[in-house]
Amino acid sequence: MHMNAAYTCTMDPRLQAFERLLNIMDDLRAQCPWDKKQTLETLRPLTIEETYELGDAILNNDLEGVRGELGDLLLHMVFYAKIGQEKGAFTITEVLNGICEKLIRRHPHIYGDVKVEGEEDVKANWEKIKLAEKKASGAPLDVPKSVLEGVPRGLPSLVKAIRIQDKARGVGFDWEHAGQVWEKVNEELAELKAEVDAATDKQQEELGDLLFSIVNYARFLKIDPDEALERTNRKFIKRFQYLERESQKDGKKLGEMSLAEMDVYWERAKAL
Repeated sequence: MHMNAAYTCTMDPRLQAFERLLNIMDDLRAQCPWDKKQTLETLRPLTIEETYELGDAILNNDLEGVRGELGDLLLHMVFYAKIGQEKGAFTITEVLNGICEKLIRRHPHIYGDVKVEGEEDVKANWEKIKLAEKKASGAPLDVPKSVLEGVPRGLPSLVKAIRIQDKARGVGFDWEHAGQVWEKVNEELAELKAEVDAATDKQQEELGDLLFSIVNYARFLKIDPDEALERTNRKFIKRFQYLERESQKDGKKLGEMSLAEMDVYWERAKAL
């Protein structure tokens, strides 16, 4: 005897686990004093914090930590959907079906007859499809729609620069090769130096231009500049804490040491 499709689905351990989470969320929302008080607004900063914790686990290559942080984020997603259902705005079913339909629509090379040569074609198609979706959303035709309007205003500036450049590239507004971008980096560096030497009030603007061009160059190197900077932050912290720790062992006080003395510990930290 063959099991029917509905029965087969209920036996899928992934669906069972997700249903268990949904049921627990219902219990918490109904019975827990803290969970009952939460709103979309109160959850927002907690979700951002959880996202950064996931990022930390990824950078630390802590796969067990990644597993745990993914669970925390899944709880938040279910929590938002629960509140949306209470408001009569949307349900978890609509959320899941919505993302499924979007993925199918934005992957015509998988679910349609579009041919792609590689990753860059996929990204370019993605941006074009998103723009077409916005044009078909029912907004008045005389209202201009920008390719960049999907970049959240609240993003950290470095991440925002990455997203802006990605979206511009998606419609063909980009450099042809990395050498051109490297020339732009050096051009912006020279312009910053000129403004600094002249002590003008354009130093901040030129520094911003330089940083933006470096983000662009990182993109051509296929390096995430945000991750690269965070790794450098962590490397600096590790070396500086070594300097603090080892100099203290030698009876020295950090604020009273010369730069040459500190450099000795710094070089030891680099060697390690």
